[in-house]
Amino acid sequence: MDKPYSAACDNNREPILSVIKDLFADCRSVLELGSGTGQHAVFFAGKQPHLSWQTSDLLENHEGIKLWLNEARLDNALAPLVLDVTQSEWPIVEVDAVFSANAVHIMGWEAVKAMIAGVGKLISEGGLLVLYGPFNYNNNYSSESNASFDVWLKERNPESGIRDFEEVDRLAKAAGMYLQDDYAMPANNRILCWKKIK
Repeated sequence: MDKPYSAACDNNREPILSVIKDLFADCRSVLELGSGTGQHAVFFAGKQPHLSWQTSDLLENHEGIKLWLNEARLDNALAPLVLDVTQSEWPIVEVDAVFSANAVHIMGWEAVKAMIAGVGKLISEGGLLVLYGPFNYNNNYSSESNASFDVWLKERNPESGIRDFEEVDRLAKAAGMYLQDDYAMPANNRILCWKKIK
C-alpha cells in the first residue's frame, strides 16, 4: 500500500500551524480526531516537539496513518486509536486539547453532536477544542466557493455539509466549552477554539 496523500493537507498545514503553535504552546498532549491520511499529525508533531500528538480515526484509515508515522519516526506522534465519535465509550486518554481538521462538514449532524459532547466529557477545565474548516455565519455562506462546495458535499452525502457556527457553538456551550478565538484562514476557512470552563 502506498501512503495516502491529500494535497489539501499540504496546502493548509502552514497556515494552521501559524495559529495552533500559540494555542497549544502550554499544552502537553493533543488528541486529533479524524487523522485521515496522517499528514497533519506528522507535520504538526514534528513542528511542536513539546506535544504528544495522539492520532485517531476509524479503523479503515489506520494503515495509511501508520505508513506516515512509521516513515517520520517521531517519538511524539502516537499510533492511532480506534475512535468513532458516535461510540458510547471513547478511549481513555488524558489530553489538554482536541484538534480536528475538515471533519465536521464531512460527518453527519448526529455525529457532530456526538463529537462535541464527547470532547466535553473528555477534556478537563481549561482544555481546548480546536476545529479547522469552513463554517457558515447567520445561515449565510462566507463565499461563493463555499456555497458550491456545500452543494458538492450534499450530492455525495445528504447528511454532510458546511455547518453553521452558531449551531456548533450552541453544542459547545452545552458541553461546558466557550468560544475563546475565531481565526480567519485562507481559502474561506476558519479555526475555532473553545475552552472548557466547567
